[in-house]
Amino acid sequence: MGLSGTVWRLVEVKSMDDALGSIRPDNAEKYTLTFNADGTIAARLDCNRGVGPWRNEIVEPSGGSLEIGPLAVTRALCPPPSIGEALAGQLGDVRAFIIEDGRMHMALAANGGILVWEPVAPQQ
Repeated sequence: MGLSGTVWRLVEVKSMDDALGSIRPDNAEKYTLTFNADGTIAARLDCNRGVGPWRNEIVEPSGGSLEIGPLAVTRALCPPPSIGEALAGQLGDVRAFIIEDGRMHMALAANGGILVWEPVAPQQ
């Protein structure tokens, strides 16, 4: 599946450390990624925005390698609880993705965790 032209919202950040568990954003609409056809990505990171390059190589029908960034991100101070700043850093660590049950799972480098996203329906 190609990512070009798709929009995703964050559902969950899964830690590889069972003691940390997972984090679900208080409002998934605050955290979105738009994969533009020109090779740029637009990120909504709570009250901040980010933009940068992305590229992927499809290795199998449902996934492949994925690189995001570096991102240029605004630096507004978002009210708690915000995971925007942490998420901005994690996006640069994405190495691969797989689409499973309609959700995109992004694997972070060095067993850093999994970012789980669901598609945003195109606006009519």
